[in-house]
Amino acid sequence: MTEQLDAGLVAERIAESDQLNAPSGDREIGRARRRKEDARLVTGRTTWTDNIQLPGMLYVAFLRSPMAHARITRVDTSAARARPGVVAALSGRDLADEQGSLPCAWPVTEDIVIPDHPPMAVEEVRYVGEAVACVVATDRYAAADALEEIEVDYEPLEAVVDMTEALAEGSPKVHETGNRAFTWRFAQGDVGAAFRDAPVVVERDYVQQRLIPTAMEPRAVVATTDGDSFTLYSATQIPHVLRVMLAMTTGIPEHRLRVVAPDVGGGFGSKLQVTAEEVLALLLTRRIGRPVKWTESRSEGNLTVHHGRDQLQRIRLAAERDGRLRAVQVELLADMGAYLMLVTPGVPLLGAFMYNGIYKMDAYDFTCTGVFTTKMPTDAYRGAGRPEATFAIERAMDELAHELGLDPVEVRRRNWITHEEFPYTTVCGLTYDSGNYEAATDRAIELFGYDALREEQARRRAEGDPVQLGIGVSTFTEMCGLAPSRVLGSLSYGAGGWEHASVRVLPTGKVEVVTGTSPHGQGHETAWSQIASDALGVPFEDVSVLHGDTAISHKGMDTYGSRSLVVGGVAVLSACEKVKDRARELAAHMLEASAEDVEFADGSFRVRGTSQGRTIQEVALAAFAAHDLPDGVEPGLDAETTFDPDNFSFPHGTHLCAVEVDTETGGTTIRSYVAVDDVGAVVNPLIVEGQVHGGIAQGIGQALFEEAIHDAEGNLLTTTMADYLIPTALDLPEFVTDRTETPATSNPLGVKGVGEAGTIASTPAVVNAVVDALRPYGVRDVRMPCTPERVWRAINSGTPGASGVSEAPEGSHGSGAPQSSQGSRASEGFEGGGR
Repeated sequence: MTEQLDAGLVAERIAESDQLNAPSGDREIGRARRRKEDARLVTGRTTWTDNIQLPGMLYVAFLRSPMAHARITRVDTSAARARPGVVAALSGRDLADEQGSLPCAWPVTEDIVIPDHPPMAVEEVRYVGEAVACVVATDRYAAADALEEIEVDYEPLEAVVDMTEALAEGSPKVHETGNRAFTWRFAQGDVGAAFRDAPVVVERDYVQQRLIPTAMEPRAVVATTDGDSFTLYSATQIPHVLRVMLAMTTGIPEHRLRVVAPDVGGGFGSKLQVTAEEVLALLLTRRIGRPVKWTESRSEGNLTVHHGRDQLQRIRLAAERDGRLRAVQVELLADMGAYLMLVTPGVPLLGAFMYNGIYKMDAYDFTCTGVFTTKMPTDAYRGAGRPEATFAIERAMDELAHELGLDPVEVRRRNWITHEEFPYTTVCGLTYDSGNYEAATDRAIELFGYDALREEQARRRAEGDPVQLGIGVSTFTEMCGLAPSRVLGSLSYGAGGWEHASVRVLPTGKVEVVTGTSPHGQGHETAWSQIASDALGVPFEDVSVLHGDTAISHKGMDTYGSRSLVVGGVAVLSACEKVKDRARELAAHMLEASAEDVEFADGSFRVRGTSQGRTIQEVALAAFAAHDLPDGVEPGLDAETTFDPDNFSFPHGTHLCAVEVDTETGGTTIRSYVAVDDVGAVVNPLIVEGQVHGGIAQGIGQALFEEAIHDAEGNLLTTTMADYLIPTALDLPEFVTDRTETPATSNPLGVKGVGEAGTIASTPAVVNAVVDALRPYGVRDVRMPCTPERVWRAINSGTPGASGVSEAPEGSHGSGAPQSSQGSRASEGFEGGGR
């Protein structure tokens, strides 16, 4: 009976899924297509990097430092070389003359300190897990076993783990230059005046804990050579960027280096990197002359995948008594880790332009100090600076509402940019092109049942219910679609923000799209097929999408920062338009008409006002045959475009979360979660829904579960998934999602990014809900992750009944002596470097 029920359920699911592909109007864009790539990705019947097997391939294992900070006084690999199956055993000193330094492409200030970063340590190790030697063997087990034979002598040095202590006088130095990497400041308006006579000032400190990206597929690399040419297969998000950087690091000529990103099982920024292992794999295959492979274990990955977040935030709001904002001031300490990796210093600065959120104000001041510690370097992690900024402003807006006795939604309404004011240039100088925060919030409140939940909350508080209800609000916008190139250049970023695409209509009328974006789960093959199908009037099934191989897609800026659709997808559309322009000229010749009189619709070129026409497939065949081409027209229907936007895109939304907190145990359960996002025009609703779901799950992970923890000696204590907790399906509620739609004006598709939206919005929504549940206990903050222990301790250290209200006394408006409310310091001695 169970088997029959299961079979019936499967049939039902298949029927539902097939319905998604049923005809729905004349357009592909906006249609919930099943993803083309899922058949191979979900079953695993595809080429992951670790699946690759090459003749004569060898396997690499790395010996990693057990100390966070030490001098290397001796490395002896002789016993390892004598082990069965071992082909080579090398130390950092053996490779010192050729390994170069891993690149940092974002020198954010003129005086930034960028230390040399050898892929394998030579003189000194600066974090636990840094490679000090490697073994190359005929199988991975022989390589791993031989590591035990390598002898390394270390001279211990003091670890530097705490950022504030790292900046203190007399602190041990991570590098000879000291522990300050840079200080970057951005200010607009008269912040001093705004705070000087503000009736209300709210100041809070927040901790963005260190996170470990946990992609489904661990990192893996295969390198091979055929003499003077090299091919690197890598589970990377950035094959094109990686190729350039590897050529510059290793000295291999770029035209002799091919980089391939096979199907990649997730990235979240962790594979937006030029890694030590990629560089070393190339050096080893060059030295030995045989293919080599390295695949990390999960615990190895926790140590050596770049980490995310790790910031201390101080945010101050100056406001009128009615809640309207005057100014925001932010001081940030950002943990760089031991080195500056590809975009490490730029990550916190991406958030610099987002601490103002969706709100209007007259003045703004942001200062960030980058700090070296003896920990794994940080770098981009889903959202890269924008989630941190949204968390701080949305937590602070809740605190402002509490200070003034206002509903959290109401205080936001009094400050946000109204839909009539778009396009709106913010205090940070960004121009938000379109949006409707009112519509998204109203819809979220309706779906959430906001008023009824507030009534239930009041009732449970009055009854002294041991399980308290908390309601969290998060409204957000983000700058995404990482571009335009001119803006990135003004921020000293080492590359542009353009994207490339080419489109080929084959002789049989089928279409190949070659994209410079490199997907790792986003559904590019499906969405790009939908764009091309509509633009060219060909069936969705007749479009194939090629990507991730620099020998096929020779030009691109790859995938990160919710840029793929708003930059790469628009490039595809532009290339399709060029194809149609070429085809129109040939079709006019075939129809003996002027090109100006030929129009295109539904896949056919027709002479205006007549029934005469030719399909694009017929034109493609004629272009291939080339028997009767107009003078000056080349055979074939191919075109390419490099698209560089004029502006970022600015998706937005409102997320609402209800949690139940057991005050006796500290346990937190998410009772309901509503997300209403505005990502502009939607190409595929199914993909959008999946991106939002995944993003929310990741943000909830930071709020309630995830934290990379180091001890005082710099040892990472969360090296396995038994120690580093990520949410499972059992920990998550059934999300209620919906959308409003205000098309972007910055691109012809009207699209905005969606890949990071859920992560940006969800973390403050959840933490605001937890704190809201604990207000009666005098709790104003719970440090993330809000574990049962931390929640329980907050309850038992609070002051029951404390309101926390701090407002200027009646009659003191403009007195120059504002009342301020200051949260507990995240760390005594916090120094932002700006004052």
